[in-house]
Amino acid sequence: MKSDILRSPAAALLAMLCATPASQAHHSVAAEFDPDKPITFTGTVQKIAWLNPHIYTHVEVKAADGTTVVYRIEGGPPNSLYRQGWRKDTLKTGDTVTVSGNRARNPESTNVGQARITNAAGLRIFSGAGPAAPPTAP
Repeated sequence: MKSDILRSPAAALLAMLCATPASQAHHSVAAEFDPDKPITFTGTVQKIAWLNPHIYTHVEVKAADGTTVVYRIEGGPPNSLYRQGWRKDTLKTGDTVTVSGNRARNPESTNVGQARITNAAGLRIFSGAGPAAPPTAP
């Protein structure tokens, strides 16, 4: 009797869903980022992590007090960005970029969402206000 329950498709599906790590669960943009906390800064790209479910661009900024802050800019899903013209070399380590977006609700977080990234030449690399778009001229 027990083995019949474990062999049912519904039980198998339930087991697979329960086994999915919580770290892979998606989040609400409104829950993580605060539209009332806009931020704009210019800095240097430290790295770009092409991970699912989002890419992250790490940008180092020198604060007014001389300290260094590395912001983690959330982008779209890698596959979607690739289909829309992004490539792993669209931004490179060392590039100077200007970022405008929304700070995380958590005051200790350096995450920035719904961001627009513009390179030093004025090329808009990513616009987070809606669906991802290919790199475009200003």
